[in-house]
Amino acid sequence: MKGLWTPAWMARHLLAIVLTAGCLALGWWQFSRAADGNAISWGYMFQWPVFGGFVVFIWFREIQVARRKAAGEPLTAPEKPAPPRAPGSAVTLGRPVRVDSRPAAPAEADPELDAYNDYLAWLAANPGARPADYPGRIPQ
Repeated sequence: MKGLWTPAWMARHLLAIVLTAGCLALGWWQFSRAADGNAISWGYMFQWPVFGGFVVFIWFREIQVARRKAAGEPLTAPEKPAPPRAPGSAVTLGRPVRVDSRPAAPAEADPELDAYNDYLAWLAANPGARPADYPGRIPQ
């Protein structure tokens, strides 16, 4: 498995080791502070090893993904087709259906919207002008 011994992967392995050791060392440091009477350090004493465990989990997961890619295996399980529905049976959905809830564009022109868009276009074309300089009527 040469893929996990490339310079990029060696850097990832080293980073995982350094981060895990650092998290464990910070947990030990928080334990020493908690033992000296700092009450809030008790929580941090447990938190740092969890962070180190997360680093190990991500490192292990990335190795699994790299091996699957190298072997040509799919990274996700293939989707199973739905069985055919018998006539008269209940309709069930396997996945949620997303419905666009935005209103449809109006069929006829809106004069107020056209006037406002004209006003905005004029402001964009005249960046140094004030809104009071607009030659047309400002929509209310």
